[in-house]
Amino acid sequence: MSDSRNCLSYCLLSVFFVLFVTAGCATPKGAPVDISPPIIDEQAPSDFVITIAKQGDTFSSLAARYLKDPSLDWFISEFNGSSALVPGQELVIPLKPYDIGGLSPSGYQTVPVLSYHDFSHAVSNKMTVTKAAFEEQMKFLKENGYRVITMDQLFGFLEFSIQIPRKSVVITIDDGWRSTYDIALPVLKEYGYPATLFIYTDLIVGSDKTLSWELVKELSDNGIDIQCHSKTHRHLTAMDSEDSFRKYFEDMEKEITESVSLIKKKLNRDVKYFAYPYGETSHLFIELLKKHGFRGAFTVKRGSNPFFTSTFRGSRSMIYGEYTLKQFEDNLNVFSMEEAR
Repeated sequence: MSDSRNCLSYCLLSVFFVLFVTAGCATPKGAPVDISPPIIDEQAPSDFVITIAKQGDTFSSLAARYLKDPSLDWFISEFNGSSALVPGQELVIPLKPYDIGGLSPSGYQTVPVLSYHDFSHAVSNKMTVTKAAFEEQMKFLKENGYRVITMDQLFGFLEFSIQIPRKSVVITIDDGWRSTYDIALPVLKEYGYPATLFIYTDLIVGSDKTLSWELVKELSDNGIDIQCHSKTHRHLTAMDSEDSFRKYFEDMEKEITESVSLIKKKLNRDVKYFAYPYGETSHLFIELLKKHGFRGAFTVKRGSNPFFTSTFRGSRSMIYGEYTLKQFEDNLNVFSMEEAR
């Protein structure tokens, strides 16, 4: 009995000794517990910069400093929900896109593409907008916070690859009338707006009413994007009764290839966007555009374009000469509300 007690006492003593030594090794007597935060590499990339606006700062100057592009002022302004800066204002500057596609719980962003044809100093009709009306419309865009973007930016948005301003608008002009150079270009330059001119190449003959290739080149040199509106401006979906399907197919391909090659020859630039004459197209013609490397094309179906728009059936809203400013504004839908379910 005595031997059993001695054995039990020895075992308990051994266990206590092991626990004591183990605890001592884990936390030596008098050693402080390390509760310091982990070391952070200050040079590591971050998605945001937090800063405080100083005297003289603007959204453009901050965009130039942190994003290397002063035209991205909207990117900072929209994220912070602020249209003006004051010294001492705290700002979060995102360094990466934060709203590609313009999706939100309440709906999604849409982009209106405006379509003009001809301009006049005084006379207006359905297809002709006066200089005064065009100036008023461009001024309305500027004063109401709309941002005119390029065709490439629009397609970056449609392909879900870039973020664009929430109130983005695209300006296009069709055909190739002389008034694009005489009237539209000076107004666009005044506001710093880009635009796309879709020409049908048979019209570019250099007359009192039509553009010459010299003027088209000057438009291109002044920031107007020259793209394709076919060769002859014929109906693309109508086959002449005496034509065979082979003849029709060959004619459709020429509407693309001959205009594209002439633009390439005259301007030394590639063409990647198409505007369908009369807004009409077909599955066949779309496949021909894809075959020849086009990125997208437009109808004249009125409405705005969300990112999930078919890139070869883009919507454009024709702006008529008889429009009031309110009717013009009705074509500037930049957001579609999600209907309650």
